[in-house]
Amino acid sequence: MQDAEIGWIAAIIVGGFAGWFAEMFMKSGTGIFMNIILGIVGAALGNWLLKILGISLGGWVGYLIAGFVGACIIIALWRLVRGRSV
Repeated sequence: MQDAEIGWIAAIIVGGFAGWFAEMFMKSGTGIFMNIILGIVGAALGNWLLKILGISLGGWVGYLIAGFVGACIIIALWRLVRGRSV
């Protein structure tokens, strides 16, 4: 997420919130550490997917939205791999 222009500490904090929101929305039951990972990796995935669609988000709010979208996608894919319903 080079375009987000936020630091690593902010990425961890915002990523944690994005992962937490995704956890609540998807009812996945992951812990705080996994929420942070989901949020950060989800933000990278979400930003990449949004760029393909021609949407560019920046800053803290953009990172949060991209993280939420990406984390939800990761949770859904994980459920498909594990054989549980989405």
